[in-house]
Amino acid sequence: MASRTFSLTPKPVKPTQTKFRTIKTAIPVPESVPILESLRKSEPLSMTGQPAILWDSAQGCLVKDRWGNQWLDWSSGVLVANAGHGRKEIVDAIVKQATSPLLHNYCFPNESRAELAKYLTQLAPEPLKKVFLLTTGAETTECAIKLAKTHGVKAGGKGKDVIVSFEHGFHGRTLASQLAGGIPGLKTWITREHPDFVQVPFPGDWRLPAAKTTFQAFTDALAAKGISAAQVAGVIVESYQGGSAAFLPVEFAQALRKWCTDNKTVLIFDEVQAGFGRCGTLFGFEHYGVVPDLTCCGKGISSSLPISCVLGKPEIMDLYGPGEMTSTHTGNPICSAAALANLKVIVNEKLVANAAARGEEMFAGLEKIRAKHPSRLACVKGKGLVAGVHCVQANGADPDADLAFRVVERCIEKGLLLFGPVGFKGGTVKICPPLVISKEELADGLQAMGEAFDEIVAEIEKEVPAAAAAR
Repeated sequence: MASRTFSLTPKPVKPTQTKFRTIKTAIPVPESVPILESLRKSEPLSMTGQPAILWDSAQGCLVKDRWGNQWLDWSSGVLVANAGHGRKEIVDAIVKQATSPLLHNYCFPNESRAELAKYLTQLAPEPLKKVFLLTTGAETTECAIKLAKTHGVKAGGKGKDVIVSFEHGFHGRTLASQLAGGIPGLKTWITREHPDFVQVPFPGDWRLPAAKTTFQAFTDALAAKGISAAQVAGVIVESYQGGSAAFLPVEFAQALRKWCTDNKTVLIFDEVQAGFGRCGTLFGFEHYGVVPDLTCCGKGISSSLPISCVLGKPEIMDLYGPGEMTSTHTGNPICSAAALANLKVIVNEKLVANAAARGEEMFAGLEKIRAKHPSRLACVKGKGLVAGVHCVQANGADPDADLAFRVVERCIEKGLLLFGPVGFKGGTVKICPPLVISKEELADGLQAMGEAFDEIVAEIEKEVPAAAAAR
């Protein structure tokens, strides 16, 4: 799966000055290039898909470099900074724990871990009342898959071992998480299919005909692959697909919950991107009126340091005995302190409600942008403060990765920070500002994005006749 690389050649851009955005240099900043070149020399090629912006500080929704430029951040550091960047409460909690001093204690208990575990199980709905703290989102999906398969064998014998997931889904970059993933281009390194992992069409995919979005289509797809309900140990699905911001149809999610219950199948919702207010609800799965058996959480859990968790039903979480399911950095005291402070900010400042309110304004603004370019912007998907603007080629169907990439690049040049295009063949512009964003900041960002789409679509329309004439 090829991706575009952001150039390290400084490009003169039109200066920008608003209340929240300041661009006064070429992009990338010439003085930053030696550092960026050093990174490209030292790191793998895969890291070159990152925008060439050298962060120096970040506060709330604003990111600064050391040369006087300031961006509105609509990436949240890839959906991490739910409570905003540099929150004093989180910084204070980190500093207090770091100077205690207790930096690490492996799997020996610590008070920060105990406080976080208790708070998480209080926030989670019944019956998700046990939590296993980990480090990354991929670890949580690996753990959930392991628990689902263990439960399947216990409930139905060795033949109940299949994990069902969905096309275009993303669950991480480790082996089992990529076997469960639904993006073929990301797992060409896995040289043969594994019979325990199957993918079916994602019913929230805007390209599918209505007949393919029903629950009957799900069971038909399994039958076509020779899989019976008795073989399925677990179904894992993102609460919304990370690449496209598309949600399941509510009726489908509810039918899936019933089917899993009836067949003693573990239902796993991957909330690594969706959790802790991002969707205008504390957990993304609340939009469906169902509760999974296991849920995977990460990213926005701390708004800062690396920590993640699996929340689940006690009878599933307790399948392994003492010492049989641990992790070196389980409940690291500093990360736990950061996560606890972050979650309390989200709850006490009612950031879930702010995400819902600002989300309505964001989608109204994005729909206005889409309506100006109906032949190139197929739809806007998402809820709360996560959205995907789906860019298509002139035929109105095929994803346009070039348009999406160029819009992101132009937004950065205007002081609006987004991460590189992701989703189905890279044709989606992903939008996910911190949950603390204000009405004024949101309006300023929409202005920049609207300008970027207007300019890039116009440029592409000029380029097509020129290319045709050159042939």
